[in-house]
Amino acid sequence: MPAIHGNIQGLKPSQLQRLEATWRQHVRPDEVVSPELAGHLCALTQETGRQVGVLVDRRGDIEHVIVGDATRLDLPDIGRMRAGDTRLRGLRLVHTHLKDEPLTPDDITDLALLRLDLVCAIETRPDGQPGKVYLGHLDPESVGPRERFWKTRKASGLHTLDVDPVALAEELEEAFGHAIAGREVTPQGRALLVGVALEGRAAAEATMVELRELARTAGIEVLDVVFQSREQIDPRFVVGRGKLEELNQQAMRRFADMIIFDHDLTPAQARHISDHTSLKVLDRTQLILDIFAQHAHSAEGRLQVELAQLRYRLPRLAQRDEGLSRLTGGIGGRGPGETKLEIDRRRVRDRIALLEKRIDAVGASRQVRRKQRVRHDVPIISIVGYTNAGKSTLLNHLTDSDVVVEDKLFATLDPSSRRLRFPQDREVVITDTVGFIRALPRTLVNAFRATLEELEDADLLLHVVDASDPAYRLQMEAVEKILQDLGLQDTPRLLVFNKSDLLEGGVEGVMALLEAHASEGVPISARTGEGLTELLLRTEELLWHEGKALTASGRSFQEDSVPY
Repeated sequence: MPAIHGNIQGLKPSQLQRLEATWRQHVRPDEVVSPELAGHLCALTQETGRQVGVLVDRRGDIEHVIVGDATRLDLPDIGRMRAGDTRLRGLRLVHTHLKDEPLTPDDITDLALLRLDLVCAIETRPDGQPGKVYLGHLDPESVGPRERFWKTRKASGLHTLDVDPVALAEELEEAFGHAIAGREVTPQGRALLVGVALEGRAAAEATMVELRELARTAGIEVLDVVFQSREQIDPRFVVGRGKLEELNQQAMRRFADMIIFDHDLTPAQARHISDHTSLKVLDRTQLILDIFAQHAHSAEGRLQVELAQLRYRLPRLAQRDEGLSRLTGGIGGRGPGETKLEIDRRRVRDRIALLEKRIDAVGASRQVRRKQRVRHDVPIISIVGYTNAGKSTLLNHLTDSDVVVEDKLFATLDPSSRRLRFPQDREVVITDTVGFIRALPRTLVNAFRATLEELEDADLLLHVVDASDPAYRLQMEAVEKILQDLGLQDTPRLLVFNKSDLLEGGVEGVMALLEAHASEGVPISARTGEGLTELLLRTEELLWHEGKALTASGRSFQEDSVPY
């Protein structure tokens, strides 16, 4: 006989025997609950002072018996069988209330999260007999983002309850199928974006714009953006348990299959949130790692992305199945053996060590090429900037290259180096690097160290800024902070304000913008080529005139030096 789930401590043996007798009850498929089962449950509730419930399948058999406390039931883990966008669970919850009250928020949460066929709450009268009956089921017709997605009905007693639960469930499933028939298929999924406003809603909205763009780059359809104003992050659920239940309900209503948080979740937070939702849970770092995995094409890039993913996942490995432990024999080997979790962690650590060696080898080959450039006195220019600021477009226009260019974040991960010829027979090596982003995850910085080492030998950094972005100053600050963390604060740099063609007034509009903010830089449009001549003149001046005596690498480029 299956075990009774829930709060059975303190019950008398006779009460436990009567609970076990619940398994022998049967309900006709065309009735929500039989009078015999309802009377049995209410009598137990009156005697124990606790809610008692059952999960009934569509054949009328009882699958689970649950005992709660005076106010709620905690349902068992019933898996994911049958659940989906168009299918319900195939189970209905029938339970008691100690007083006359409608369906509670917990009932609605269970209905939505588990996709139950319906929920039935029976009032327990003082004499232990069934009283009023409250029913609730999902509503496929509620398509608005703020509409209530369930319907309820009330009956004065079991004798007035005229509902065929199996026919109702099949009707609902057919309606759900029609509701999503015309929905566009998104291979990467449909998501709700969640942010916490700690410093005001305006600042949170600015960061959520970037998260929405990250989701678009990853191929995820964003259904809605949800904020919660809090003084501090909830240590367990980030947004609090009540808000998480609302997210579950909204995800059910909008057919979402994942929640993306604009915060890096700790391993404990990720575990707690996953325990309270059937949705896939992602944070900002996971989303960026997924984009990197999609856009990494070279062998080096794939190694770096895999290393970053493993470093992120290692502290989040969890395994609760104690049955995977094995006993070892021999003296000193008695007791629980090595668990599956420990084996997985060791394998991940071994893989990380192997990837680090391979990346170190790649870094060594890069160092050889850099030494050749130093030996031949070839100046090095590195293009840096916020992701999607137009760095690759600028490189293509300056060197007539064909580096991949897309209006997406992190479209280019693999660094590209090209020769750029100046007048008077001068040449430089110009390198396009991976884009930066606010709060760049440390795992990415460490994994891409072989790539970012290219910046250490740069004699000039071209800091490309998207002048058309309202948050361009915040993006500039984010890039400068990362450069400082990399120890490049003393490297000469030139601000390049790109996308002037998207601003009213073009280059003149950018100049007015710079004057208003007391900023210096060269306004250009990498797409149209406007302003590139001024950029080259300014670069040449910095390298061979202002930078003649001292450059970032300590070298001096003489007027008569001829690079190879």
